[in-house]
Parts: sequence; structure tokens; C-alpha cells
Amino acid sequence: MPKVSSVVVPYAAYLRVYEPLTAFPEPERTHWARYARRPDRPSYQDELRRSLADLLPTPPVAVPVHESGDAFVLEADGVLCVCPWRTRLRGWLALAGLGEELPPPVLDAVLPPVVRHQAAQDYERWLARNPDARPWIRTATWQIPLNWFVLVADEERRYDKPSGDVPPMLRYRTPMVQARRRVARALRTLKDTIEEGPLIDGLVDVGRWLEEFHPRSVVELDYGGLVHAVPAVDLADDHSAADVAEGIEALRRGDGTAAGEAYGRLVERWRTVRDRRSAN
Repeated sequence: MPKVSSVVVPYAAYLRVYEPLTAFPEPERTHWARYARRPDRPSYQDELRRSLADLLPTPPVAVPVHESGDAFVLEADGVLCVCPWRTRLRGWLALAGLGEELPPPVLDAVLPPVVRHQAAQDYERWLARNPDARPWIRTATWQIPLNWFVLVADEERRYDKPSGDVPPMLRYRTPMVQARRRVARALRTLKDTIEEGPLIDGLVDVGRWLEEFHPRSVVELDYGGLVHAVPAVDLADDHSAADVAEGIEALRRGDGTAAGEAYGRLVERWRTVRDRRSAN
């Protein structure tokens, strides 16, 4: 059996915000400036492996005791941008929604009620001291919410084919101002053409989240470990952001047929992934 430190952890995709270094107050700004110079920065897989390792003890550690000092780093137009992991906060947020993902017997086996109750109490106390806290990273398992694709455009897509031991990579990156503009345009169209529902609610939610960050931030939609759940040939042909944009534009024109065709392509593309989830 492979060790937790070496196993590839699949099936999670990410929506990240990278803020410019100047958006962080001191002493955090200095910490990230030093961190960015490290040659050995960990990857998203390292983050997931650490989370899995926390579930191995008895009782399991539902949420890290200490906040992570790690981050993802990139340079955009000469500006150093940082996306803090904030694994403790994200752990609490994920725990709150876990009841919707797992049947009660499975949830109790993975994280006993007493562990969840203690974590909830810890979060309440922490939130009272940090009322404005928000995560820089959103995570989705076994799927990518359609509202995430609204933020990006097909021309911002980057796909790297698998090579040897290196897995494929599929991601989009866009300036924050573009992501916010696309959200606003899409919401206008959707509210004028369809009834209120999960798509509009999700887009409102993600739009509010984006407003929390510096306007010169970079938004990244990363398929992450989800690339392991999609056949390589299907991944190479995956242009979900283009289909979402085409569907919204068709709605704006009043072309229900074209909108339905775009939606149908999305449903068919992601059905395979959902089927694999059911099989597991």
C-alpha cells in the first residue's frame, strides 16, 4: 500500500484567488515575500496528503490545530501574487458541508460526532475573533460548478498533455477585473431569461466572494486532481468554459435551441465523471 506522502490524491478541483503582495498587511507581507523565494514550495497534492494524514490518527484530526504558513505563488505582469492555503479555515468550512456529501453512518465512521462537535465549537470561537475571514481557495470534488466557468474564457485555457510520470494539467487564469465583469454580464442575462435557481444563486455567491479581494488579483480555475477522473482524450477536448459562454450568449440573443445544445454538451461531458463517482 503506498504511503500517504507519495500517493496521488485525485478528484478535487479548485478555484483560487492570487492577491498581489501589497494587499497583505505586515508582518504577513514579509512572510510571503520570503516564502516566494523558497525553491521547494509544496504543491496542491502535498496539501491534500497532509489532510489525509490528519485523518489517520484515532481520533482523527478534523481541522488542523495550527493555520498553514504555505501558499501558492505566481507572477502576473511582473507583480508577485500569493494565494494562502488557509487550510484551517477551509477545513472548518468543508466540515460544515460534509453532511450533504456523506450518508450519516459513513460520516460518523470517518469523523465521529464528538470530533465534529469539538471542531464546530472551535470554529465559533475563532470566527468571533476573525469575523471578516474568507478563504482564498474554493474546492469542488468530482465536478466543477458551472458558475466557475463563467469567470474564465476559452482563450485563457491551458492544457498540458501527460508526459511520462507527469500527469496532465488543465487550468484557466484570468485577471480579477475580467472575472468580475463576466459575472455581472452573466447575471444580467440569466436574471432576464431564466427563473431563479442554483445557477444564479451560485453565481451571486461566487461574485460576492470575488469582491472580497484586491482588484489586481488573478483568478485561477484548476482541474487539479480531477484530471485523473477524466480520460486523456476527453480532457484534451474539454472546452467547458466555451460551452458555458456560448450558452449564456445564446440566452441573451433569445436562441433557446443553441442554449440547449451548449448545455447538453456540458451535461454529457460531466456525466462520465459523475458515473465514476457513483462507481466508487
